[in-house]
Amino acid sequence: MPQIAYLECSRCQAHVSAATPQTVHVGCPQSPPGSLYVRYDLSALVGTHPEDVIALTAGAPWRGMWRYSAVLPEVAPVTLGEGWTPMLHSKRYNGVYLKEEGANPTGTFKARGLALAVSMARSYGLKKLAVPSAGNAAGALAAYAAAADIEAHIFMPRDVPFANYVEAVAYGAKVTLVDGLISDCARIVAENKEREGWFDVSTLKEPFRVEGKKTMGYELVEQLGWEYPDAVFYPTGGGVGLIGMWKAFEEMEQLGWVNPGRGRPQGRTQRRPKMIAVQAAGCAPVTRAYDQGADASVMWQDAATFAAGLRVPKPYGDYILLDIVRASGGTTLAVDDEAMLASILDWARHEGIFLSPEGAAVTAAYDVLLANGFLQPSDRVVLFNTGAGLKYTDVTAEAMKLVRPSA
Repeated sequence: MPQIAYLECSRCQAHVSAATPQTVHVGCPQSPPGSLYVRYDLSALVGTHPEDVIALTAGAPWRGMWRYSAVLPEVAPVTLGEGWTPMLHSKRYNGVYLKEEGANPTGTFKARGLALAVSMARSYGLKKLAVPSAGNAAGALAAYAAAADIEAHIFMPRDVPFANYVEAVAYGAKVTLVDGLISDCARIVAENKEREGWFDVSTLKEPFRVEGKKTMGYELVEQLGWEYPDAVFYPTGGGVGLIGMWKAFEEMEQLGWVNPGRGRPQGRTQRRPKMIAVQAAGCAPVTRAYDQGADASVMWQDAATFAAGLRVPKPYGDYILLDIVRASGGTTLAVDDEAMLASILDWARHEGIFLSPEGAAVTAAYDVLLANGFLQPSDRVVLFNTGAGLKYTDVTAEAMKLVRPSA
């Protein structure tokens, strides 16, 4: 495993020590302060073949995302078997692969980031962790905190999918339901963390959730034969997964792990994929900022969508997301709830896959960009279903106007 060289501010590029727990760069001259990236000394891995490096950890009991321990912090994992989720080839679209993150523990991609954040919290000796959540991060923190014997304090909007509330309570977390949105939950955590002794593991408020999420980037490239796809579609609320994957691509290029040879055809481009950030029409601050040519988003008023994970009125890392989308030649677009529901039913009935509303936003967005010519049917694309559809049974049934039949 590599040594952490330093933490780097995403805004001013200042270096911060990782010897003690860090949140954001408190000395950043910009506002809000920059999130911190973990930087490693990877010199010993440059020029290696990725399969040789991964083989060193293949026999470990925590294989999953920890197969990439060579590019993760040196820490004893708190693991429930997260990562290495299926890459499903669509029956109907030859160029489409669906990354099924619902196969993770707690049923969503959030398991990756919280597994690493909690692992690092335990190594730092932290005792109380707090998080505002639109739902799925709450369940993941509750699960991994329970596995690590750490106290979890969770703040969620009162109308989150019921499964998120049930799992957080079942795992023994201290749960507070809030009349409002995730932004209101974040304010409560920020106002009380010093007095209560909580360490805030909010999206981009600590550096290690990005490290867990970046394993999605390593995985999708490995599962495609160490080649980039032409585009990656990602449902974007807080956007940590998109940020993490972009960091993974940067690291893989530094190491020479994209198209590494060894008898494999070298025909496909090494150009990074177009990153497509998909939001809900009822809460689309990043899409609006992108369309306006802005460098950051403005708080979205009266956010409303049944895709709970997309109901984030202003992502903390909006400036990073906008930079990535533009640098990649990608785009952002917003999908309404009706289109999400139609895509849930379409993929369930024709592909046998029950998408989350956030995943259905992505599949619906693919249809839009295929129809308008932004992408061609021959383009190889990866669509992320970030959670199991069964976690959203109540809100999906409500959208379908489906009720339990009487006796």
